[in-house]
Amino acid sequence: MLVEEIMNTSVPTLTPTHTINDALLLLKAKRIRHIPIINANKEILGVVTDRDLKKATPSTLLNSNNPEVYELPLEKIMTKNPIVGHPLDFLEETATIFYDNRIGCLPIVSQGKLVGMITESDLLYKFIELTGAHQPGSQIEVRVPNKTGVLFEVSKVFYEQKVNVLSVLVYPDKANEDYKILVLRVKTMNPLKLIEALQADDFEVLWPNHPGKIL
Repeated sequence: MLVEEIMNTSVPTLTPTHTINDALLLLKAKRIRHIPIINANKEILGVVTDRDLKKATPSTLLNSNNPEVYELPLEKIMTKNPIVGHPLDFLEETATIFYDNRIGCLPIVSQGKLVGMITESDLLYKFIELTGAHQPGSQIEVRVPNKTGVLFEVSKVFYEQKVNVLSVLVYPDKANEDYKILVLRVKTMNPLKLIEALQADDFEVLWPNHPGKIL
């Protein structure tokens, strides 16, 4: 999946000469937490976040009356030269950028101009979609040998049981590198027959591991 498939292309922006008060008003009006700072040519110059604004403004717990703070230009507090992405970047690689750099948003740039943005919330929601967790169903975990064709063998069981698979995730088995863990989201609220069919074909079902625990 590419970044352009999930990025927000209607991105509220400000310029370096806009004030802290302008940013506060925009965050409240748009219910956002990140504002790209651009110039007249839509080139990305920086990013201002709700955290930046909290650090720059007086706490409501203090008896401080300094209205001049709210008139400071954003260039004083923005993060300059932010990390950026491209619309054709792969989503998996982009998620790694978020994790490695501990960032909350990523401006998306093409031909030197801002064309969109994605946030950590966008990534989280897409992960929920990819796992099928937002759809009614059941989750099954199966330990399988790390060999060619094993996913096809497991899929045959689902086909024979006429159960639709909503998503499949593959994890390494931390206890034994010769095995993998398949996490499957299936479109049924009672997967008992499916579990029995998997076990009948000698697949090790890790979850649910007892009929009384089926969710």
